[in-house]
Amino acid sequence: MKSQLPFITVVMPVRNEEPFIAQILHDLVIQDYPRDRYEIIVADGESTDSTRRIVKDIAQSHPQVMLLPNPGLLSGSGRNVGFQNGKGDFFLVVDGHCKIKDTQLLANLVDCFQRSNAQCLGRPQPFVVPEEPTLQKAIALARSSPLGHSPESFIHSNKEAFVSPVSVGCAYKREVFDKIGFVDHTFRACEDVEFNYRVEKAGFNTFFSPKTAVYYYPRENLKGLFQQLLRYGEGRIRFTFKHPETINLNMFLPQIFIAGVFLGPILALMTKTFLFLYLPPFLLYFGIVTIHSIRLSLGSGLPFILKLILVFFVIHSSLGIGLIKGGLKCLLNRFFDNRFRQANKKA
Repeated sequence: MKSQLPFITVVMPVRNEEPFIAQILHDLVIQDYPRDRYEIIVADGESTDSTRRIVKDIAQSHPQVMLLPNPGLLSGSGRNVGFQNGKGDFFLVVDGHCKIKDTQLLANLVDCFQRSNAQCLGRPQPFVVPEEPTLQKAIALARSSPLGHSPESFIHSNKEAFVSPVSVGCAYKREVFDKIGFVDHTFRACEDVEFNYRVEKAGFNTFFSPKTAVYYYPRENLKGLFQQLLRYGEGRIRFTFKHPETINLNMFLPQIFIAGVFLGPILALMTKTFLFLYLPPFLLYFGIVTIHSIRLSLGSGLPFILKLILVFFVIHSSLGIGLIKGGLKCLLNRFFDNRFRQANKKA
């Protein structure tokens, strides 16, 4: 009976995950699934901390754990290391910066694939929320609220359904790679979004289930949050340049917000007309964020109002700056690529 169970390859791209890697590997090796029917490929992007040593130590007593090099360093190339070297019927991506709260994840994975007959599975990614009233808890509350993530995402849903994989796809049957290839490893962020978009375009079905949830640790401070969403903004705009048919109005809202925040006061100093144009939307934004922060703070029973307002501002501004920065990079790259092609034609 055991030999008839699907073989699962867990793909874990990591780099410098010393504080978390032992816990997530422990969560995986104690799964209630036959040890000879799954493997864990840790694709290490040349970590400079103790990540590699920790993985090697765990692998000595758990042969299903394998450490492979990821010379491309990035998460996308790390995913490809696992996808290309794994022998699974099913492939599951698990990051090093997260936690699994029960021993049924792999069994649930197989159950969801078999019940749905889908080629891709999606999962929610709730946060590991600390008990203490810290800034990290405020970040977790804000990021999991409607103002803190894309309204088009199912990432905080708790209902089983067939959905778009773009924001939630995490597990795949081998046939997916046979048809669409692997991850675009040149993406520094949103490589999963781009890959999942191709999964959807290829006509594969995606089944979403909270039974496959993996819990993520929120960023601990505003600097980490800013850097995370800055990278996401850059990746998202590059995704749009690669797939221009995905352009929609919502993706321009953070850019408009940033333009208003930084250009509004300057233009207002030049003429009162701009002041009257600037103040109403700014006050509207501030009012919406404040009311939402009060609701979240009261709901959590903690005095987080000012922290939440600040966190929301960082979320929206970092995303907007990332979109603008990424857009400029893409335009410059396209300009120089065209100049290079023209020069080659003349030569």
